[in-house]
Amino acid sequence: MKNILVLHTGGTIAMEEEQGFVKQQNDNPLLRFKLPSNEVHLIVENVFHLPSPHMTPKEMLQLQQLIDTRNGIDGVVITHGTDTLEETAYFLDLTVQANIPVVVTGAMRSSNELGSDGLYNFLTAVKVASSEEAKGKGVLVVLNDEIHCATNVTKTHTSNVATFQSPQYGPIGLVTKRGVVFHQAILHRDNYRIHNITKQVLLLKAYAGMDSTMLEIIEQLPVDGLVIEAFGQGNLPPSTVPIIKRLLNKGVSIVLVSRCFNGIAQDVYSYEGGGKQLKEMGVIFTNGLSGQKARIKLLVALEVAATPQELEQMFQH
Repeated sequence: MKNILVLHTGGTIAMEEEQGFVKQQNDNPLLRFKLPSNEVHLIVENVFHLPSPHMTPKEMLQLQQLIDTRNGIDGVVITHGTDTLEETAYFLDLTVQANIPVVVTGAMRSSNELGSDGLYNFLTAVKVASSEEAKGKGVLVVLNDEIHCATNVTKTHTSNVATFQSPQYGPIGLVTKRGVVFHQAILHRDNYRIHNITKQVLLLKAYAGMDSTMLEIIEQLPVDGLVIEAFGQGNLPPSTVPIIKRLLNKGVSIVLVSRCFNGIAQDVYSYEGGGKQLKEMGVIFTNGLSGQKARIKLLVALEVAATPQELEQMFQH
């Protein structure tokens, strides 16, 4: 029999609809569910009861510590609100040390809505967490019969039950009535041992006509890192260049991603504000992460990187 640790954190999967509004209840409705199987034993903990916009790296770190300090479990299922689910999943993928399946799931429809997807997603997540084939694949996100790796998955639709997709790559597996099927392998995983999250990292998105105003405000703040979602392959308006230089000289680590959801940022263009100039200045380019994922990685990386060169290397995978 497999022992599966279930960590409930809240979100739509733990809410109910009343008079057209989705609301938190005093109790998580999933706590009333009993698994119709003798092959899996669920160890259930109601860790948080939070809407996912209330989640912070503090709670993410607490989940990591709960997983890594538990003995005698064969897998973990975390129920989570969908708005920040991908960030929690990626944080755990980077930091969990236990070599067991960890699966994050949620719902787009609350528990008493017609066509509610929460209970079904929970059952499929338990299937994956119980699967021997799920070992060694890092943290997985399971909804709508699809299995995604935490690095690539993102929420793509505000309300559709098929919202979670992995642009460019697709799901790495499927959940069927017969079991769990994986059809892609994970070639590389970053994993770091951390004990605290102490750094302040901000996220900024580039736009046409952007000037230095927001960057000048950031310069006045106690900031350790900044992620910028740049244009195309990795370019910014020329008016931002001087303040970026000043931030780098102050020791602020700046990571650049593309605001496009397909492709990777590269130092291709050599005009003022182009990727070539930015990289030569010391801006770190990533290999395909979204802005929100790059921020999570920079939060973690700043806890362990000893040098700027080591920090840059951590973003090349």
